[in-house]
Amino acid sequence: MDIYLCSKRPSWLVDNRRMRTTSDFQWLLSAFVLLYLMNHVNSQRKETPYDLKCTTNNLQTWDCSWKAPSEAGHGTLSEFCIDNRSRSCYQLARTNIEIPALSRGDHEITIRSLQDAGSSTSKFILNEKNISLIPDTPEILNLSADFSTSTLHVKWNDKGSVYPRHSNVIWEIKILRKKSMELVKLVTHNTTLNGKDAVHHWSWVSDLPLECATHYVGIRCYVDNLLFSGHKEWSDWSPVKNVSWTPASQPKVFPQDKVILVGSDITFCCVSQEKVLSAQIGSTYCPLIHLDGENVAIKIRNISVSDSSGTNVVFMIEDNVCGTVVFAGYPPDTPQKLNCETHDLKEIICSWNPGRPTGLVGPRNTSYTLFEGFSGKYVRFKRVEVSTNESYHQLLFQMVPNQEIYNFTLYARNPLGRSQSTILVNITEKVYPHTPTSFKVKDINSTAVILSWHLPGSFAKINLLCQIEIKKINSVQELRNVTIKGVENSSYRIAVGKLNPYTVYTFRIRCSTETFWKWSKWSNKKQHLTTEAIPSKGPDTWREWSSDGKNLIIYWKIWAFFSEAYKGPEDFMNPISLALHDLQTEQAVGMGKGILLTWHHDPNMTCDYVIKWCNSSRSEPCLMDWRKVPSNSTEALIQSDQFRPGVRYNFFLYGCRNQGYQLLRSIIGYIEELAPIVAPNFTVEDTSADSILVKWEDIPVEELRGFLRGYLFYFEKGERDTSKMRDLESGRSDIKVKNITDISQKTLRIADLQGKTSYHLVLRAYTDGGMGPEKSMFVVTKENSVGLIIAILIPVAVAVIVGVVTSILCYRKREWIKETFYPDIPNPENCKALQFQKSVCEGSGALKTLEMNPCTPNNVEVLETRSTFPKIEDTEIISPVAECPEDSSDAEPENHVVVSYCPPIIEEEIPNPAGDEAGGTSQVIYIDVQSMYQPQAKPEEEHEKDPGGGAGYKPQMHLPINATVEDIAAEDDLDKTAGYRPQANVNTWNLVSPDSPRSTDSNSEIVSFGSPCSINSRQFLIPPKDEDSPQSNGGGWSFTNFFQNKPND
Repeated sequence: MDIYLCSKRPSWLVDNRRMRTTSDFQWLLSAFVLLYLMNHVNSQRKETPYDLKCTTNNLQTWDCSWKAPSEAGHGTLSEFCIDNRSRSCYQLARTNIEIPALSRGDHEITIRSLQDAGSSTSKFILNEKNISLIPDTPEILNLSADFSTSTLHVKWNDKGSVYPRHSNVIWEIKILRKKSMELVKLVTHNTTLNGKDAVHHWSWVSDLPLECATHYVGIRCYVDNLLFSGHKEWSDWSPVKNVSWTPASQPKVFPQDKVILVGSDITFCCVSQEKVLSAQIGSTYCPLIHLDGENVAIKIRNISVSDSSGTNVVFMIEDNVCGTVVFAGYPPDTPQKLNCETHDLKEIICSWNPGRPTGLVGPRNTSYTLFEGFSGKYVRFKRVEVSTNESYHQLLFQMVPNQEIYNFTLYARNPLGRSQSTILVNITEKVYPHTPTSFKVKDINSTAVILSWHLPGSFAKINLLCQIEIKKINSVQELRNVTIKGVENSSYRIAVGKLNPYTVYTFRIRCSTETFWKWSKWSNKKQHLTTEAIPSKGPDTWREWSSDGKNLIIYWKIWAFFSEAYKGPEDFMNPISLALHDLQTEQAVGMGKGILLTWHHDPNMTCDYVIKWCNSSRSEPCLMDWRKVPSNSTEALIQSDQFRPGVRYNFFLYGCRNQGYQLLRSIIGYIEELAPIVAPNFTVEDTSADSILVKWEDIPVEELRGFLRGYLFYFEKGERDTSKMRDLESGRSDIKVKNITDISQKTLRIADLQGKTSYHLVLRAYTDGGMGPEKSMFVVTKENSVGLIIAILIPVAVAVIVGVVTSILCYRKREWIKETFYPDIPNPENCKALQFQKSVCEGSGALKTLEMNPCTPNNVEVLETRSTFPKIEDTEIISPVAECPEDSSDAEPENHVVVSYCPPIIEEEIPNPAGDEAGGTSQVIYIDVQSMYQPQAKPEEEHEKDPGGGAGYKPQMHLPINATVEDIAAEDDLDKTAGYRPQANVNTWNLVSPDSPRSTDSNSEIVSFGSPCSINSRQFLIPPKDEDSPQSNGGGWSFTNFFQNKPND
């Protein structure tokens, strides 16, 4: 082709072809180089161990294998090392090894091939993710077949003991058919491994009868362990096992006489040694499906209901015919309308509707069993030969003595399924008596007869309710119910009265139990003529004047009838109808079909009493009927077929005197009160912010249907179209109800409402016969302006009152507030403790001055005796800082005793005055108090600063013991010109109280001495006002001062 194209192309195309040939050559050269490199790499790879693969079948050990180098010969040793396991190495003469399962993570594997020419080493990284879980091949323990149901049963062991952990297993089961092993079914079956070997069973129903072909079964498994992170694979298929049927010499069709559900698919096969020509079901031919040998099958889809005798399936063979019958139908329907009752309390009859026909008859028909749960007894249904479309079944169950409650369960079963229905009955309440028989009528008198009949049954423990139908010619039938005691002999009698003499009646009767379940059927009718009776008196008459007073109307009654006859002036008893004075209309309510009227006996009534009644809604003349009673009677029960419930009747009681009848009582009443049929018509007369005034009208008598007893007024909050006042009688808390029992009241004011709020109002009237219908209305109250003003004024008034009370309290407590928040600074000049005597060193010999010295002795005992002249101890303690100033007074200078002491601890005995006057001695023990008072300045410094004994008080510690009188006098002059001076350095003052922790701390260098204004004071109150002095931190007020009522200064 190329040559042909080249001969036709121009010369420039020839050059183009040469260029393409060069390009193809370069491509072939590149491919050759690539193949060479790949071959070189593979040859290098095959010089060392390679292709390491590991699998596991039980999650406990790994089976690893690899490929040896190409130069390695047979029997070459290999060394397999796991580096992270203390260099565990194994030497083996094969290329596979089984090792325990490694922990999670990467593991380095070294494989070295040991050869004569040298060794080659390869390293691999092994992880659980690279391991494949391949279970061992399962084994079928047993394969069996149930040929009658075409079911295969498979049994195998899961070998769960080899797996250390809980695992899920998926089993895949394949079903093969015929010698060619065609796959017909592949199913999965899930189980769980629990660490132990377990045997599993699985069954499968074949659509093709097992006799038709050989069936094979194989299984494999897949272990799904959630904790294993490697690859999971299916195991190998197990060796297959098969089941087959040994054919007979004669052809045979399977399945035989099969019962199948309508709409199912079914396969029939013919096992034959000869060739099958055709097959048909009914009259329909079916295509043949060839199996092994001469065996054939046909497939029937969506089979229809069979005839009562079944559907024939026929296979035609060359010289023979074989076949079977198939029955297609339905499982039994749930028994419907199951009912159990009794006719005679001896047998219980349970009946039911079987529901949908099953289409199965004969031995394949539905069987029923009635089981009683309490007694444990049961009875089976015995089918009678009836048509298949029967719609009513029943069973008889003999009653258990002294058992009234029965728990029945009806079971239905056929070859396609089962169903059941349950009922619990008290049989004494489900009595349906037989039809009364032997019904007879016998006279008692002209107005009463005796009825007798026979009723089969054992009713001695219950009462019977019987209904008697009494019918006269040209009259409405009358039904009378009577209750009679049941008897054992089944014979009953009852008397029937209030009949008319010489009248033809037709009687019949039916019965039930007092609890009533069903009436029995009516007995046969019995016609009977009552006997004649002698009239006891003439026609009953009544007369009265017409409303215009011009005509006299006469009424009379013969038996049960009355008619209006003669109107005209006649000389009858004067029909006056004079009412008694203050005659009031009374109220009465009937009992059943009549109304009872009573009155007091009146000896003035000589003839009789007449009670006349009429419908109050009818126009005049008001006459419906009347009745006469003897003069000695005080009550009468008025009954009439014309009485209707809910209709008001007027009753008038007349008393007969010689001059005529006199009206004694006027009564309005009802035979039976009913509820009103209309609601009162009401309107809203007035509304305010907190109330509504409602007014309503009377209900007409015809619509009231009873004596009005009151009104019920309901109201609640609610908007129109949203509020629906339901369940008025349920006592809901959000609905307010007012019961108005004063029927003369026609208005009602509803108070305590909220302003500008919509209310739903409902009004109903009620009688003793019930509650009438309701009428509702929506009303909105006015806005409450007074409440708004009060809501504003109350907070303002409260604020004013609080302000006034606060001002009064502040005024009354003004001094206390001033002292608490703005206290006065005390003046030191007003302190009496600072007012010393003019001459502090003057006095008698009893006056002693103590001075502070940093002396060495721990204590000094000084004994002194009162004498005229002072006496100084032989041993004189001289302190460079203790001096006593001279007294300027010349009087008795020798009486002044100067004592030097150390002041830390003081113990003093104070002599009693009597002892002093008697010349006794006093003893003073001075203990070192150096830690309390420390000298703050040297004597030399003091002299330099004040060489002339400047103005002001000077501390005593600067005075020498042997001071002269002149010095003391000079010092006294200085005291007169100067103020008070402290005796110690002010830098050591402590302003806290003596009871504070600082004052009592033994380790503190500064000790509190209290206030100079106290008799126990050891500290000075007012420090000098200079910048270097410490500031007081004790000024403040306590919360408890707030509750103290301090008097005004």
